[in-house]
Amino acid sequence: MQIKRDDTVLVITGKDKGKKGKVLKAMPKTDKVIVEGVNIQTKHQKQTRKAAAEIKHQEGPIHVSNVMLWDSKAKAPTRIGYKLENGQKKRVSKKTGHVLD
Repeated sequence: MQIKRDDTVLVITGKDKGKKGKVLKAMPKTDKVIVEGVNIQTKHQKQTRKAAAEIKHQEGPIHVSNVMLWDSKAKAPTRIGYKLENGQKKRVSKKTGHVLD
Protein backbone atom coordinates (compact mmCIF):
# COMPACT_ATOMS: atom_id res chain seq x y z
CA MET A 1 0.00 0.00 0.00
CA GLN A 2 1.44 3.37 -1.03
CA ILE A 3 -0.45 5.60 1.41
CA LYS A 4 0.88 5.79 4.99
CA ARG A 5 -0.18 7.38 8.27
CA ASP A 6 0.28 11.19 8.47
CA ASP A 7 0.16 11.59 4.65
CA THR A 8 -2.12 14.31 3.28
CA VAL A 9 -4.53 12.88 0.74
CA LEU A 10 -7.28 14.11 -1.59
CA VAL A 11 -10.50 12.10 -1.94
CA ILE A 12 -11.10 11.51 -5.66
CA THR A 13 -14.44 9.64 -5.63
CA GLY A 14 -17.51 9.23 -3.47
CA LYS A 15 -19.66 11.56 -1.40
CA ASP A 16 -16.63 13.41 0.00
CA LYS A 17 -14.96 13.98 -3.39
CA GLY A 18 -12.59 16.96 -3.34
CA LYS A 19 -11.92 16.95 0.41
CA LYS A 20 -8.35 16.93 1.71
CA GLY A 21 -7.28 15.44 5.01
CA LYS A 22 -4.56 13.73 6.98
CA VAL A 23 -4.49 9.93 7.18
CA LEU A 24 -5.17 8.96 10.80
CA LYS A 25 -4.84 5.21 10.32
CA ALA A 26 -3.76 2.92 7.49
CA MET A 27 -5.05 -0.65 7.33
CA PRO A 28 -2.95 -2.51 4.71
CA LYS A 29 -4.61 -5.91 5.25
CA THR A 30 -7.97 -4.56 4.09
CA ASP A 31 -6.56 -1.78 1.80
CA LYS A 32 -8.44 0.92 3.70
CA VAL A 33 -7.50 4.23 5.31
CA ILE A 34 -9.19 6.52 7.82
CA VAL A 35 -8.91 10.17 6.77
CA GLU A 36 -9.53 13.11 9.10
CA GLY A 37 -12.92 14.74 8.42
CA VAL A 38 -13.93 12.31 5.64
CA ASN A 39 -16.71 9.66 5.65
CA ILE A 40 -18.23 10.84 8.93
CA GLN A 41 -20.51 8.21 10.47
CA THR A 42 -22.81 8.44 13.48
CA LYS A 43 -22.58 5.95 16.31
CA HIS A 44 -25.22 5.72 19.04
CA GLN A 45 -23.62 5.12 22.43
CA LYS A 46 -25.84 3.41 24.99
CA GLN A 47 -26.25 4.82 28.46
CA THR A 48 -24.13 3.29 31.21
CA ARG A 49 -24.02 3.89 34.94
CA LYS A 50 -21.13 6.32 34.54
CA ALA A 51 -21.92 7.97 31.19
CA ALA A 52 -25.05 9.35 29.57
CA ALA A 53 -26.32 8.22 26.18
CA GLU A 54 -24.90 10.17 23.26
CA ILE A 55 -24.52 10.23 19.49
CA LYS A 56 -20.88 10.21 18.41
CA HIS A 57 -19.62 11.34 15.02
CA GLN A 58 -16.47 9.55 13.86
CA GLU A 59 -14.54 8.92 10.66
CA GLY A 60 -15.12 5.64 8.85
CA PRO A 61 -12.65 3.77 6.64
CA ILE A 62 -12.54 4.32 2.88
CA HIS A 63 -10.77 2.25 0.25
CA VAL A 64 -7.25 3.36 -0.61
CA SER A 65 -8.11 3.48 -4.34
CA ASN A 66 -10.49 6.38 -3.61
CA VAL A 67 -7.71 8.67 -2.35
CA MET A 68 -4.64 10.22 -3.96
CA LEU A 69 -1.54 11.58 -2.25
CA TRP A 70 -1.41 15.40 -2.10
CA ASP A 71 1.95 16.80 -3.24
CA SER A 72 2.58 20.00 -1.26
CA LYS A 73 5.29 21.19 -3.67
CA ALA A 74 3.11 20.88 -6.79
CA LYS A 75 -0.09 21.79 -4.89
CA ALA A 76 -1.82 18.94 -6.72
CA PRO A 77 -2.61 15.23 -6.29
CA THR A 78 0.08 12.89 -7.53
CA ARG A 79 0.81 9.24 -8.10
CA ILE A 80 3.63 7.50 -6.23
CA GLY A 81 6.69 5.79 -7.61
CA TYR A 82 9.67 4.15 -5.95
CA LYS A 83 13.41 4.75 -6.23
CA LEU A 84 16.42 3.05 -4.65
CA GLU A 85 18.71 5.45 -2.78
CA ASN A 86 21.76 4.06 -0.95
CA GLY A 87 20.14 0.62 -0.88
CA GLN A 88 16.89 1.98 0.61
CA LYS A 89 13.53 2.08 -1.14
CA LYS A 90 12.09 5.63 -1.16
CA ARG A 91 8.67 6.93 -2.22
CA VAL A 92 8.85 9.50 -5.03
CA SER A 93 6.24 11.89 -6.42
CA LYS A 94 5.56 11.14 -10.09
CA LYS A 95 4.60 14.77 -10.73
CA THR A 96 7.66 16.55 -9.30
CA GLY A 97 10.20 13.76 -8.74
CA HIS A 98 10.55 14.89 -5.11
CA VAL A 99 11.41 12.20 -2.52
CA LEU A 100 8.55 11.91 0.01
CA ASP A 101 10.24 9.85 2.74
